[in-house]
Amino acid sequence: MERSSIALVDDHPLMIDAITNLISRSTNLDIVAIGTKASDVIDIAAAHKPSVFVVDLSLTGDVYDAISKAIKVSPETQIVAFTASTTVDTAIRALDAGAKGYVLKGSSADELITAIACVARGETYITQSFASRVITALRDASFRRKAAEAAKLSIRENQIVRLLLRGKTNREIATALKISEKTVKHYMTVLMQKLQVRNRIEVVLAAQKLGSPELAGFHTSHPPH
Repeated sequence: MERSSIALVDDHPLMIDAITNLISRSTNLDIVAIGTKASDVIDIAAAHKPSVFVVDLSLTGDVYDAISKAIKVSPETQIVAFTASTTVDTAIRALDAGAKGYVLKGSSADELITAIACVARGETYITQSFASRVITALRDASFRRKAAEAAKLSIRENQIVRLLLRGKTNREIATALKISEKTVKHYMTVLMQKLQVRNRIEVVLAAQKLGSPELAGFHTSHPPH
């Protein structure tokens, strides 16, 4: 069986001792480095390139940034976040940073070993009792990110919406932007599709909800016709 090199970063000596003893009983895991702060994650990744990192999320320093940077310096390294936090946002942040595992410190010893084995194979592992909450939140977060990306307006689209807010007609918008009226109509169609609305007024209302800085200070007290 192929052996996996393991690195541990946790600022609690008792936890380090417990994990070390646990891993020492495994026939295919070798501990190659131990750290106590976020910066150690990057240094160990660069020096040892372990197969798997077990990282406490409550370390001194920016642990999420350290996870991201560690993966950059050692792309083959897989990271298990080992934490007491049962906050879904914390889990999503760790996974977004690049962690492949999220194991709660209240889990059994066998579950930690299972998580290490899973991420070493390139799989993702989340503590079973917590997984459904995280997966649901990840799906929602992914949907929101995709929707936000799709709804981002281009410079030209923002210009058109600003003129709509001023009650300008297509012809007036075309004159102001020095483009053809046909082009304005094309942009209006694109805006309605992008914002999933049906008319000019809904375009303006939807664009305002995006919180676009280009639209700051504008309002719809006199909606466009």
